Amino acid sequence: MATPQSNANIRSGRLDKADIERNFSDLHPPLSRSEALIEADRCYFCYDAPCTTACPTGIDIPAFIQKIRSDNIRGSARTILTENIMGGMCARVCPTEVLCEEACVRNTHEDKPVEIGRLQRYATDPIFDDNTQLFERAEPSGKTVAVVGGGPAGLSCAHRLAMLGHDAVVYSRDSKLGGLNEYGIAAYKTVDDFAQREIDWILSIGGIDIRDNVALGADFTLADLCEQYDAVFLGIGLGSVNELGIDNEDLPGVENAIDYIAELRQTDDKSTLPVGERVVVIGGGMTAIDIAVQSKRLGAAHVDIVYRRGPEQMGASAFEQQLAQTSGVTIHHWAQPRRLRGDRAVTAIELEKTTLDADGRLVGSDETFVLDADVVFKAIGQKLADEQLGDELQALQLQGGKIVVDESQATSLDGVWAGGDCVVGGDDLTVSAVQHGKVAAHAIDRRLRS
Repeated sequence: MATPQSNANIRSGRLDKADIERNFSDLHPPLSRSEALIEADRCYFCYDAPCTTACPTGIDIPAFIQKIRSDNIRGSARTILTENIMGGMCARVCPTEVLCEEACVRNTHEDKPVEIGRLQRYATDPIFDDNTQLFERAEPSGKTVAVVGGGPAGLSCAHRLAMLGHDAVVYSRDSKLGGLNEYGIAAYKTVDDFAQREIDWILSIGGIDIRDNVALGADFTLADLCEQYDAVFLGIGLGSVNELGIDNEDLPGVENAIDYIAELRQTDDKSTLPVGERVVVIGGGMTAIDIAVQSKRLGAAHVDIVYRRGPEQMGASAFEQQLAQTSGVTIHHWAQPRRLRGDRAVTAIELEKTTLDADGRLVGSDETFVLDADVVFKAIGQKLADEQLGDELQALQLQGGKIVVDESQATSLDGVWAGGDCVVGGDDLTVSAVQHGKVAAHAIDRRLRS
């Protein structure tokens, strides 16, 4: 992040520590028992529950809500966590408004959907608070699987393998496990170090060995793993950030959003973080919303999001877009960056209005406007970290810069599976990555027992 010395408008302490702590309190406070019972009573317990169909991990949502009604919280949590071992985090960060809650039969103009996400949190939080282990390992198989990546896909795979009796060795490039759950999600969505508490609980099943601060392509190779282990799972995520590809992109003050979010998540005192006075965010996904809202909550006076298409095409849900706007963020649709201005640091960004041509393709209109900025955040998506990986993935079939897998998450290389954001079809959701890891673990289990 640019320092106060490189740009006088970028400094810490725009708000005092107490204000910032309030701004970063829990976005969705937990339900009380009475609130949970009232909300659970709203469920129709549909036989062919569309909410369950809409859940990427296939949680039996009516079943876990019915257990909440009968005060069987442990049973409710078991129903959730059997299908989604990261059900606690997903209750906080999953875009339920476009998945299970959108599919809820109560989601009409006259009514509102059951608050499935908050009920899921109500059921699972006590398990993590008390460190109650719900699952046991099967008899040891004598097989060991290498899991590359300590994010949701890798941890989901490792936990399910452990349940099935196999040992898992997780290789993580970071000092903490969790991937984007730990480093890439807004701090107000996962307070009180919840991401690590959930991971501690996941690891408590046993049979999972952790090797941190090591990276594929630098400290070991895929060939090494294939030789040393009975199977390999790749959950390597997307470790590199897309560039804008415009002039002056290397100016101080032009930052990767994901890097700053990681810094924000790891700091003990958010009031010490430098923040711009006028912040512009380029992008339309959840990361763009997260960095924009957090900049505002750190004290930025003006925050603008610029997205090249309309609100319906934004990767961020309607709820997230509304959260940004109600937080004081201005969203500019149908605009794309043209050039950055500044001498020793960025001072403004020139933008071009966009439109669709007769064939429906996005094109520039040559009509421009300028936004003043002392910080410009790039949030236009990530890609595989080719510069770190080198030739490691050459043995795999790739498409569009991602790993091709089949319905069992198997890659084109025998004995290697993959999941999460790094695979074709990965959609930047924790819940989808968890499902990939679970599916792969069962496929690996079938192979190892055949």
